[in-house]
This record gives sequence, C-alpha cells and structure tokens, in this order.
Amino acid sequence: MSNPQIKTRPLLVCPEQLQGIAPFMANILARRDVTSLHELELKLKHLLSPSLKGLSTAVSYIDQAIDQKQRIVIVGDYDADGATSTALMVLVLRALGADVHYLVPDRFKYGYGLTEKIVDLAQQQYAPQLLITVDNGISSHAGVEQAKRYGMTVVVTDHHLTTKPAPAADAVVNPNQLGCEFASKALAGVGVAFYVLADLVTQRKKQGKSTTSLVQYLDLVALGTYADVAALDHNNRILIDYGLKHIRQGNCRAGILALLHVAGRDMHKITASDLGFALGPRLNAAGRMQSMHIGVECLLSESFEDAYPLAQQLQQLNQERRAVEAEIKQDALHILQDIQLDQTHLPSALVLFEPHWHQGVIGIVAGRLKEQFHRPSIVFAVDEDGVHIKGSARSVEGVHIRDAIERVVEQYPKLVRFFGGHAAAAGLTIAQTDFEPFKTAFEAEIAKCDPQLLQAVVWTDGELNHTDLTLDTVQTIEQFGPWGQKFPAPIFEGVFSIHQFRWLKEKHLKLSLKLTTGQYVDAIAFNAKDLFCFDEQQSQVKLVYELDKNEFQGRVSLQLKVLYLSSDTASL
Repeated sequence: MSNPQIKTRPLLVCPEQLQGIAPFMANILARRDVTSLHELELKLKHLLSPSLKGLSTAVSYIDQAIDQKQRIVIVGDYDADGATSTALMVLVLRALGADVHYLVPDRFKYGYGLTEKIVDLAQQQYAPQLLITVDNGISSHAGVEQAKRYGMTVVVTDHHLTTKPAPAADAVVNPNQLGCEFASKALAGVGVAFYVLADLVTQRKKQGKSTTSLVQYLDLVALGTYADVAALDHNNRILIDYGLKHIRQGNCRAGILALLHVAGRDMHKITASDLGFALGPRLNAAGRMQSMHIGVECLLSESFEDAYPLAQQLQQLNQERRAVEAEIKQDALHILQDIQLDQTHLPSALVLFEPHWHQGVIGIVAGRLKEQFHRPSIVFAVDEDGVHIKGSARSVEGVHIRDAIERVVEQYPKLVRFFGGHAAAAGLTIAQTDFEPFKTAFEAEIAKCDPQLLQAVVWTDGELNHTDLTLDTVQTIEQFGPWGQKFPAPIFEGVFSIHQFRWLKEKHLKLSLKLTTGQYVDAIAFNAKDLFCFDEQQSQVKLVYELDKNEFQGRVSLQLKVLYLSSDTASL
C-alpha cells in the first residue's frame, strides 16, 4: 500500500459516558460507537432473543423429523463457516438422537449452494425426508424446487444477503431475508445454525424430550463466525468470547485442538485473530484445494488421535494453497506490469483472468490485489465445463461489490450467468468469451464511484501517550476484545526518535525507539524493504502501529508492530 491517507477515527460518542474505564481505552471504545458499559458485558444472557423469521417453523420440522426417525441430510458450504455450521448441526442433532448425514459440495464439480446436482446426489446417497442447508440456500430456488420434487421437506438456514424473495422451502431462517426483524444482521451461517439449534433444544426440553447443552459447541460458533469475517457486533462478540474461553480451557472439539497443534498455537493463549488467521485458512484449504469433507471430519472427530491426521492433511493442503496463491499473484502482478500500470494510473477496478489459474485460491488472490492496490478486484479461473469462468470478487470499503455486479447485470442481462455475495466479497460465473465485455462493463460501473473511495485510508485511534506504552496497556486492550471486523483492534500513530535500527534477513526492519519518557521500545516492520520507503539518514520516523507482546526465551517485552512507516515526518 503506497501513500495512504492517515486519518484518526472520529469520536462517535462522548468518552465520559464510559465511566470507570481508563481514558485511553474510553477514547478507543468511543470511536467504535460503544455507548454504554452494557455493550462491554459479554455474557450469554445478553444474547438477542431468538426472534428470527421462520425460526419456529424450522424448529417444528426438525423436531418432528427427530421424533419420527426421519433421515436428515445437512448440505453445507465449502468454507470455514460452512464447515463449522455443518459440524455443529450434525453434532447437536446426533446428540438429540437424529438420523443425520451431511454433504458438502465439491466446489469444482458442483459449485456453491443447493444446486439441482447436489440435491440429486443427496437423493442418490441418502434419500432424506428432511434436507437442511447451512450457510447457503437463500438464492437456491432451483435446488429447493428439485428437493421438493423428490418429496423432501426443506429447511434453509443462511445469512447471505438477498434482495429477492426466498426460495419456496418449507422454512427459511436468515436474518437478512426480506421481512426479518432480527436486530443483528451480522450473524454468520454458524450463528444462524446455533440459533436454530438453541431454540430446538429449548423446545424439546420443555416437552421433556432428549436434549443437550448448546454452550459446549460455542467453540465451533466462534471459529466459524470469526473466520467468515462477520461484523463483531455485541451479539457476535458474546458468541466469540465464550467460544474462545472454552478453547483456552481445552473444552473444545478435538479437531480444533489438532488444528491449533499443527498451526503452532498455544490453546491457553489463543486470541480471536488466531481463529481467523491460523485456524480459518487451514480449514478453508480443504475446500479450496480438495474437499471440505476433510475439514468437517476433523471437526467431528471424537478424539485427538482421530483428528490429528486430518489436521495434518489440512496443514499440507494449506501449504499447497499458499504456494499456488503466491504463483497466481505473481502472474497477476506481471500482467499489471505488462500493461504498465502504476499507482497513479490504475483502472477503477482490477479484473484478471488466466486459463491456468486455480479456482480454489482466486478469492484470496483477489483479496491480496485489493489490499495492495486499493481497488475492487475480480480474479477469474476456468470452470469445470471449460466454457465458463468463475470469478471471485473483493472490494474496498464503501464500494458494494455484489450490488455493483448486479448493476452490470441490469445493463447487460446476458453477461453474467450467476452471481451472489456481500458488500465486501462476491462470486460470479460468466462465459469465457464474455470476459473482455464484462471487464469493460465492470470497470465502467466502478468508475462511477466517488474517487475518494479508491484512495487507501489507514484509520487510527490517534497518538498514544508514551506513558501508556506499557505491557499493562496491551493487557487492557486484550481484556476489551475480541477485536475484529467492524470492531477493529486499536491502531495508533506517532512520530518517534530512532535510537538504532537493523535489517533482519534483508527485508524486515527492527527499530529501537527512544520515548519522551527516556525509555526505549522496540518496533518491528515486516517486509519493510518491499512495502515502505525508509530513509536510514533520518533521525525520526512516522509510524502507524499496533501494540504487541514479544516473547523470547521466557522474557516478555512490549513491541510495536508497524503497519505503515514513513521517513517523511514533515508531511504527516
């Protein structure tokens, strides 16, 4: 990211409302629109009541299926949210005595969602009386109709956005469906599944039927919610916080413990970000590179011994994914170089395609390009049929990528065969021969946006008093987590005097900074050689940073983790 604007987040509420909290922390929370101490109480009793549209109908069908020993099939998605949703639904329904099985579509063979082909497969393998979708289904009109033709009862549980009426399922539970007044629209697919199952357990308990405790499954809810980059509103933060506590105590799925082991993470010290950046990618690698069946089986494993070989497979797949991703990104950068683009002459959007690119990692590559160039990005790969190409889109703040694609469809109805997604991420399928017309149309659509939206901005919480640069401050920040999407971890800015510096492996910059208190603090800027312009002759440096703990040989010290660096302190 070159030359971003550095801006301080505005105070959305008065910090004085948050009495009893350290001033620096009150300021941070006020910039995240926290208006009361109640919003900081992450207790299960504060979860929103189960007022989701369609919930009682869905629960009634599932309850009846359990009692009548009907065969139930769960159809999930092939990402971490889908895997945790599938595992959660299977585990809880098994505990209630249900005859339950699952299918996760192979992304390369069946594509996303409840397609007619995956319904056919469900009928061939299991002939279920009840089919339940998790983390998909809200746009699967044809798939639901196919299931109904087979005589299945269909319950759709999903969280994806839609502007159209829901499919004709027997019940649809989705906080984002038309007419649903549930207060949190940020539930992940696993969060929706949790609410359905929690209400099911409550109803069965009232009737004196077999039951189980949903609290013991919050590790799955936490993992799926964070890995899906769901907005961390109060409701999601409660779910994640409880799940994290269970994991730290070892009261979690054997599969999660195995994933932590292969990722080199200490379960007692796991943070929310570890769910998203350590466990999530390893779980996602199954769906990207091979089959999410491996990921679901890992999460369903009853012992560490059963889970560990599967976690090792996921580790291997993740390494393969990283290598393929790096290769495609390098190809993409070469394409951009070949057409002689630079930061000041970028098109409004980056739309790229090469026939040999791997379909499983194009979403990650699109995300990397979006981060590097601050442009909405779509990366395409060839579909299984060889005629169509599938695109994965990622967008910058303020540019709703799904709606932008829909506007292209409205202008050119024949260009896009299928699309769906969120504000920040979407997927689509087009004919390979339509790549250039689509690229032109999409770039023209994004060009209509406010140019300021295409200027990278790094938002900070302002300057932190040097007296607050302590390990106690790090601990205080940790206590007010979990931090994440729409509730970002605190980021600070400041100009520091350089005491010493050195290069590590010729690319990482290690700084020793002298504070106004007379003390010294270390800072680390990873990949600084490629990312930043550091003038070794300057005695001061402008940093945007997070506070971090550096643990080495049993010694814990404060460290600033540098997110942006500039030697041009006069202009900042």
